Amino acid sequence: MLGRVFAHRRWLRRFIGGAALCVVAFALAAVSRAADTQFTAPAFNATEVGQSPAQSKGVGAVLEAAPEAGRGASQPALTEQTEVRLVSAAAAAGDATGVRLGLDFTLQPGWKIYWRSPGAAGFPPHVEWEGSQNLARAEILWPAPERFSVLGLVTLGYHDRVVLPIHAELARPGEPLSLKAKVDYLTCREICIPYTAELALDLPAGPAAPTAFTHLIDRFENEVPRDGRAAGLSIERATIAGSPEKPVLEVEALAREPFQHPDLFIEGPSPLDFAAPVTTLTDAGHSAVLSVAIGTVAKEFPDWRATPLTLTLVDGARSVETRITASAGPAKSEGATFALMLLLALLGGLILNLMPCVLPVLSLKLLGVVTHGGAGRGAVRVSFLASAAGIVFAFLLLAAATIAVKLAGHAVGWGIQFQEPVFLTALAVVCVLFAANLWGLFEIRLPGFLADAMTEKPGKGHRGIAGQFLTGAFTTILATPCSAPFLGTAVGFALARGPFEIAAIFAALGIGLALPYLLVAAVPGLVRYLPAPGRWMATLKAVLGVALAGTALWLVSVMAAIFGLRAAVAVGLCLAGTPLALWARHLWPDFTRRSGVTAVAALVILAFALPGELPADNAGGSERDRAGWAPFARADIPSLVAQGKVVFVDVTADWCINCKANEAFVLDRPPVAQMLAAPSVVRMLADWTRPSDEIAGYLASFGRYGIPFNVVYGPGAPAGIALPELLTPDLVAEALDKAGSIKRTSRN
Repeated sequence: MLGRVFAHRRWLRRFIGGAALCVVAFALAAVSRAADTQFTAPAFNATEVGQSPAQSKGVGAVLEAAPEAGRGASQPALTEQTEVRLVSAAAAAGDATGVRLGLDFTLQPGWKIYWRSPGAAGFPPHVEWEGSQNLARAEILWPAPERFSVLGLVTLGYHDRVVLPIHAELARPGEPLSLKAKVDYLTCREICIPYTAELALDLPAGPAAPTAFTHLIDRFENEVPRDGRAAGLSIERATIAGSPEKPVLEVEALAREPFQHPDLFIEGPSPLDFAAPVTTLTDAGHSAVLSVAIGTVAKEFPDWRATPLTLTLVDGARSVETRITASAGPAKSEGATFALMLLLALLGGLILNLMPCVLPVLSLKLLGVVTHGGAGRGAVRVSFLASAAGIVFAFLLLAAATIAVKLAGHAVGWGIQFQEPVFLTALAVVCVLFAANLWGLFEIRLPGFLADAMTEKPGKGHRGIAGQFLTGAFTTILATPCSAPFLGTAVGFALARGPFEIAAIFAALGIGLALPYLLVAAVPGLVRYLPAPGRWMATLKAVLGVALAGTALWLVSVMAAIFGLRAAVAVGLCLAGTPLALWARHLWPDFTRRSGVTAVAALVILAFALPGELPADNAGGSERDRAGWAPFARADIPSLVAQGKVVFVDVTADWCINCKANEAFVLDRPPVAQMLAAPSVVRMLADWTRPSDEIAGYLASFGRYGIPFNVVYGPGAPAGIALPELLTPDLVAEALDKAGSIKRTSRN
């Protein structure tokens, strides 16, 4: 029995706190009697119009003038620290079924009273209506509280002045209302003092004309947290994270206007304790993740994870309240979770080899394999290990850049370098030069020490090690626009944590992408099953050069969405002129061939310079912009769902090949296109081609940092259903059906 008592730590703290309060109260009373004085308030001139007694003693510069008692107000109950009165918004009972009242507390500076859930100690005001006539019931509404500390304990409540609105229901509308209120409350500063106030207020029959307290009651009733629509706040979801020993409640919230200083108050069964939240703001302050440590007596309350909680989010004058059951997966230790993420990163990197965005790089892989034709096993092994090392090294460089960007406070994401015009131009130039090299238009003449490293050494069989290393690095660069299955989960886990996790996950991704190379390095004999070198290699080189030129053309199309069509065409012409200049120089006399190199350098410089010099133009939207897809408006989603709509959000970009595959093979084809065109469905297109803090924050709220990404909202799924990276008609149809019963119409 004693163990149970001590297990309920909150109950024990309140018991001790209450006992201490009683001792303090008795001591104060004894001192008062010894001095032959009364422990009552000094004379408050409560009848002075325009100033309350507490105000005359300096209570809260924020307090407005208190109207005189009498019409619509009870006589105040006065103490040394407080003034309490019962006020009414109507001078008479009227003909309505109810009357709006208020319990008006005015407090001396530094003194506080408690919210309905006081926190670690204290108790809220409690009202008994015994002796009232014509009163059926009365409900107290609670304005948003503040967080403060008393005796080292974190508690919730109010200071200076607060009115607790009361909705009183009449037993017999149209008849007089006589109210008798016994109010028990606790006020605290360095010490806490319990008081009881006896209040009486009579409202005669007659028209319910407003009183001088109507505005005061309205003001505090507007501070009562509701569904958040008017305030532009919404609580999206709540999940239980952390380990079983140290659970954490993570609450994701949105704001129409950026958050300033959000706070979260959580109410649940008494065995649960909730710490102050740790807040992370994203999306330029429009999105917040509030992490709250949970203390619980698990043996006494084993089903706490499935317990509904009341969440009250407050940000200045704005607030929202909702009741929610936090979602929680199977509890895992941090070590097991990290090991699982490493495995997912390894699989995600391996699958990247099959993604369409890596296909241009496969040309370089195939060419590298073919050139090994008659090489020995040692040469094959070393060469493929060099390519694998290049891949892993490039991923570690990406990890270092990501860590630096994150530590600088900027948004990070998988493939965001494709939003940078300079990067796109540089990559397009590299693709064109690689293609020209495959077509035999030029050879790179390197300094002697580099040439030795990149050419075969007689008797050693090491051929092009540095070149193979660079080929692996180039593979990584072109792989980053794609988000393969498992990759998004692993990257999201890493980017939500620290530098060590980011480096480890990115290294695992690199090893996964390099696995085919490592396989050949481990079993060099696999090369024997490839065709023998021959004249067909020249044809293969030409075809693979065309593939790389096509990659450059795709990059130029991505530039059109960022630079504009005019600038993209100019860059494309410069890139097209590069192989032409290299080809033409073979027709010139030997002494003028350097002019070809000069022309290529000039074209490359122009490709970088022209986009910034040409006037910008409208690049135009995608085809789906003109086919009924609305621009992404995150703040509108809760209201649309409240209207019974289903909202389908597609986060895409012109540089994301997997996004285009989802569009071409799933979203824009029957039966999914027909379901998305239903009148009850709102399609939102979030275009991440250009950098956007709003979209980056939206992805981060789901723990995602790469695209493609799709979410379905609806009455059946107000928090949203996140879909996998690669879509299928069945996956989309199932999510639409779950969110709002949108049935498929055809399978053709």
